[in-house]
Amino acid sequence: MPTYISLLRGINVAGKKKVIMTELKKMFQDLGFQDVVTYIQSGNVIFKTKKTAEVKLEKIIKASIEKTFGFDVPVLVLSEKELQKIADNNPYKDRELELKLLHFTLLSTPPKEEKIKLVEAMEFPGEEFTITERVVYLCLPNGYGRTKLNNNFFESKLKVKATTRNLKSIYKLLELANAK
Repeated sequence: MPTYISLLRGINVAGKKKVIMTELKKMFQDLGFQDVVTYIQSGNVIFKTKKTAEVKLEKIIKASIEKTFGFDVPVLVLSEKELQKIADNNPYKDRELELKLLHFTLLSTPPKEEKIKLVEAMEFPGEEFTITERVVYLCLPNGYGRTKLNNNFFESKLKVKATTRNLKSIYKLLELANAK
């Protein structure tokens, strides 16, 4: 049975859209998903299911969150293999930086080429990014808290829904998924 990673955007931030992880885990189990594990409070859920269409899984999870918790949040679902491929293709992985300084802005849909070109033409001294079809890889030596290259920036400029995780979190999610 395939393993998937569900990433929720914008929960448990500044006291808004509060979701208790035990309740989120139960919701996933009630949907019929198996071996459900949550990781930290930001809405990372690893699970197994026989269903294989990520887009359908996103819609099912999104609707269930709205029904269970009473609010709408973007949901991104990736297969374990897809997340591993994203991690493996990180152009900055060989940099000797702390894992928390490398980030992944995961995109819900591929951005249009003209939007990518507009963003790539912008300069952010000391910071680097690489945009692909499903992810924006970020190398932020001064940290995510100080950059303009945040999730809202990429959603606004690329016109796609997105959610961001640091490399440490990506590795932990893969570790948990591989343990299934």
